[in-house]
Amino acid sequence: MTIREPALRKPRDIPLRLLVAAALVIDAVVHFDLAPGYQLAAPGGIGQGNLFRLEAAAALLVALYVLVRGSRPAYAAALLVAGSAFVAVLLYRYVDIPALGPVPAMYEPVWFFEKALSAVAEGIGAVLAAVGLFRQSVRAHWPRR
Repeated sequence: MTIREPALRKPRDIPLRLLVAAALVIDAVVHFDLAPGYQLAAPGGIGQGNLFRLEAAAALLVALYVLVRGSRPAYAAALLVAGSAFVAVLLYRYVDIPALGPVPAMYEPVWFFEKALSAVAEGIGAVLAAVGLFRQSVRAHWPRR
């Protein structure tokens, strides 16, 4: 039987965990900052601002999860949050999708600093989370003796 070392005791994983968490925090800060302005379009409904707040909260929770655990589920959650946000910003930048039920139409065919910063952080965060997930998967299947 092999006893695996806890994720917190692997110093070589700390830089990757810090980078993934930093990308998620940048994403969250930008979304929290932009949310009030986007909510003005639907003050009484779900609105894009509230969706931004939900995404930002999820990014912060997952950033904390990655920092504390650094496990396969943590990296998978980071990949899901960062990757879905990256796909969404690109999709709503280039494709005019109408409102889908309670989800408002969010087409915005421009780039500005905060949007670009968020997209870069999300893209980098998704790639780094995929690397972390891969590394954890390799360790799970081929543990060192």
